[in-house]
Amino acid sequence: MAEARRILVADDEVNLRKVLAAILARDGYEVVEARDGAEAMGLIGHGVVAIITDLKMPRVDGMALLRRVTVEHPDIPVIMITAHGSVDSAVEAVKLGAFDYIEKPFEQSQIREVVEKAIRTHELDQRQPRPTLHARDASDRVLAEYARFGLLGRSQPLHEVLAIIDKVADTPSTVLVTGESGTGKELIARALHANSSRAQGPFIKVNCAAIPKTLMESEMFGYEKGAFTGAVGSKPGRFELAHDGSLFLDEIGEIPVEMQVKLLRVLQESEFERVGGIRTIKVDVRLIAATNRDLTKEVASGNFREDLFYRLNVVPIHIPPLRDRKEDIPILVEHFVVKFNERLKKAIEGVEPAAMEKLLLHSWPGNIRELENVLERTILFSEGPRIRVSDLPPELRAAASGAPTSSSPDLGVAAAQAGEGSLKELVRRETERVERELIVRALEVTGGNVSQAARNLKISRKSLQTKMKEFGLRDREKD
Repeated sequence: MAEARRILVADDEVNLRKVLAAILARDGYEVVEARDGAEAMGLIGHGVVAIITDLKMPRVDGMALLRRVTVEHPDIPVIMITAHGSVDSAVEAVKLGAFDYIEKPFEQSQIREVVEKAIRTHELDQRQPRPTLHARDASDRVLAEYARFGLLGRSQPLHEVLAIIDKVADTPSTVLVTGESGTGKELIARALHANSSRAQGPFIKVNCAAIPKTLMESEMFGYEKGAFTGAVGSKPGRFELAHDGSLFLDEIGEIPVEMQVKLLRVLQESEFERVGGIRTIKVDVRLIAATNRDLTKEVASGNFREDLFYRLNVVPIHIPPLRDRKEDIPILVEHFVVKFNERLKKAIEGVEPAAMEKLLLHSWPGNIRELENVLERTILFSEGPRIRVSDLPPELRAAASGAPTSSSPDLGVAAAQAGEGSLKELVRRETERVERELIVRALEVTGGNVSQAARNLKISRKSLQTKMKEFGLRDREKD
């Protein structure tokens, strides 16, 4: 555990650094110390998964360090330590992107709980694509339009998602974003916030799966001094911090049933009380929730309140899996090649057609996050100017769906036969050819049973019917 969990502690008080290092070491963390923000900035890239920083430091203070981290390392959680007189600044830091803050003097249990929560959030976030996608070719109208929403691709399913964002971004309506892990649900939440009149307000994210049930209420609604052991001061919750902005509740399906009642009240009345408090607090918050669970099934099984589900599901946005929008893969690959060339100091020029075919044939159960990880690993070990089939991970090279067939010519041969057209056009044509061939095979195996063929292809029946219509295959439908 220690080698994978390195925490950077930045504070100008050597004794406080030593105390924090001792506390964290007992939990198996490796601690890197910095005397101020300037020194901390030079240590961030050394495997650090969380940062604890004092707010007030000489040269470069905690706020300046936070701004640098949120831009260059947005996936690393930052925990602020502050004196009582600087709590307002710490609250502002959370609104600017800090994970949390702790007020001096603090209990060991406070540090340990916040750090554990930050690490769990960091680990869960690694399963989701980070919102860094952008269009490199500003002359491409479609890519430029998607880039406005932080998205990259030109497929019809993605266009449908974009159209919904465009309509509902600047409204107060609650949005429920659904989709498999790795499809980019946080991207959608940030796009909704950034394209609304609340864009200058805070965007507060809570990963509900990272919060222990016993801490859920105080995390959401805050607490008053003395509300429980260790509550040495009052503290606002996430709803309070998100006032005049947006609150993104990721993994909403993980919220315990007893907490769902209190969440429902906030959605209905826009008010709540802190834990241990009697004062009712009014907030103006736009709620965006996300889940990879089927909440209708959770409602049927009694794990999720039906009334809360309907409150959340005012505007549903479903992100289709990558296997249902494979025409986006070449664009995403191009983006990741540029990204990892810069990060890994490589000079990969692109992907050979045969390797691209393998990428197009893979089902991508981990979606964009899996594609990103594959490209990072491939580029790291690739030694030629272009990515070849032999550079890809074994599971992509040996995948049965990617095995060559007599009716599946190499893309390089297809390019020679075509004799014209750009690589993007060639990839588009070959993607359509491969998709049509796979659909024809699936329909032949199932005797034209569309439902069974869709299950075999691991796509929805509606998506298959759309593709069949596009490829003129509706005459093969038997069910």
